[in-house]
Amino acid sequence: MSSETKPIASATGGDAPGDVLIVGAGPTGLMAACELLRRGVGVRLIDRAPAPSPFPKALLLWPRSLDLLEDLGALGAAHEAGLLINAFDYYSAGRPLATFDFPPALAPLCLPQSETERVLTGALHALGGTIERGVRLLAFDGLDYSGRIAEGGTVTSILEHSGDGRVERARHRFVIGADGAGSAVRAQLGTAFTGATYETAFALVDAHIEGELPPDRALYYQSPAGALVVVALPKGVYRFFTSLPPGRRVSVPLLQRVVDEQGPRGVRLVDPVWEAVFRVHRRHATDFQLGRVFLAGDAAHVHSPAGGQGLNTGLQDAHNLAWKIAAVLHGEAPAGLLATYEPERKAVARRVVRETDIQTRGWMLKHPLQVAARDAAFRLLDRSGVMARHYVPVMAGRRLAYPQVRETQEPSDRTGCRLARGRLPGGGLRVGGVFPREGGGADAAKWRLVGIAHGDERWCGALEEAAAPWPQVRVAAASGARACARPSYYLVRPDGHLAAHGHDGDLDRLREELRATLGAAAAVGAAAATTADRAQASKWNQTP
Repeated sequence: MSSETKPIASATGGDAPGDVLIVGAGPTGLMAACELLRRGVGVRLIDRAPAPSPFPKALLLWPRSLDLLEDLGALGAAHEAGLLINAFDYYSAGRPLATFDFPPALAPLCLPQSETERVLTGALHALGGTIERGVRLLAFDGLDYSGRIAEGGTVTSILEHSGDGRVERARHRFVIGADGAGSAVRAQLGTAFTGATYETAFALVDAHIEGELPPDRALYYQSPAGALVVVALPKGVYRFFTSLPPGRRVSVPLLQRVVDEQGPRGVRLVDPVWEAVFRVHRRHATDFQLGRVFLAGDAAHVHSPAGGQGLNTGLQDAHNLAWKIAAVLHGEAPAGLLATYEPERKAVARRVVRETDIQTRGWMLKHPLQVAARDAAFRLLDRSGVMARHYVPVMAGRRLAYPQVRETQEPSDRTGCRLARGRLPGGGLRVGGVFPREGGGADAAKWRLVGIAHGDERWCGALEEAAAPWPQVRVAAASGARACARPSYYLVRPDGHLAAHGHDGDLDRLREELRATLGAAAAVGAAAATTADRAQASKWNQTP
């Protein structure tokens, strides 16, 4: 009996719909499920595969992603299974070209994707979540293609169970497509996956070695014959991947010849663990959201593995989306908050696609003049320290900042303001960037309004009054060692990003930001503040 003619059962019958259906239990889907569960949201996580993938696939977790594991209580398990990569070394035609060392705070953790999934699955189970395997999305029924999020609306998904062939209808408030580059969710939305595929295929072998290689570095050998990348993995394994000559098949002898001709001397590949051929794409979905359905991770964007950014981008998609869905479901924010997911994450995806494309093309240069220009640029970056000061923090996720959309997110008067404008020099802070973490993590449920009083005891009281109509905002005092010289505030989102900053005199701007993000309905009390309340706060409430 075909799936089209099988009887379809209802998963919910007359019951209320579920909160969130997540399609795909890879790293992105697991992160989304964990973040929603720890925010009190019900999750159904499905995956069409009958078992977890055993393959290492993506390797690097950069510090911003490690923050997210720390928030889930899974950072220790990740460190136990992984190893730190302390430098990237670049070579040209076998000669040393540049070395970019990572300080401990910016070093990535090499954790094969199968291990990342294991660690996240452990966190999922600790939160009470499970994975339904052998379940795939066939279609959406009656999807509203207008993109509106109507009050009380749901998404009906048609799901097939591979074990017994059962087909069911399942209703949920929201759906997250985290089902990879061949996403069934994206296909149902009908959104384009624009971009291109590189002409060159790549061959990959993970193997033990005879000989000596550094256990904490990634080595990039570039030459007109092609690129060879060698990365240390846990348990004494090394990854070798290279551009694959046309008509050739991946094999240990092939990689051994490339290593002998282009790479480190005296190294022999033995006891291979995994072999694969893959094509590299640079694509992103035209739309990351259609109403109550969202795309995240490889379902939304794919790009070159250069710099090891792919898995990290997907984890951060999930983190960005989960707290927003939770806020809407808990009635703490209007549905309009969800409209910020696409512009914030699409800006990140476009940057990552662009930057990894530049790196990948640089690997494959053949013309002598182009090779000379590339090598000169690498030497300059190495000698000047520009890479260490500026680009390494970008790769680490420490310069991640979402676009500012309203003037009221910044102070009305910048006199004495230490907030960075435009970029994040030396790890500085800007609106949209990640607020400094204090001993371990973003609050799973609350917004934080951090006040710097500089000895004025009334300032935090004024902030508490301003934020009182929004009970999901927690006011906290902090020291002003690196802050503005004036009494000031920092409005921090549940995902740790700075939503707004202001000084004394900016309380009206603060209220406007809270209304814009968390909803005017919740802020009725702000408009009805008593005359006494206004008088008490008047010192700080005068907008210049």
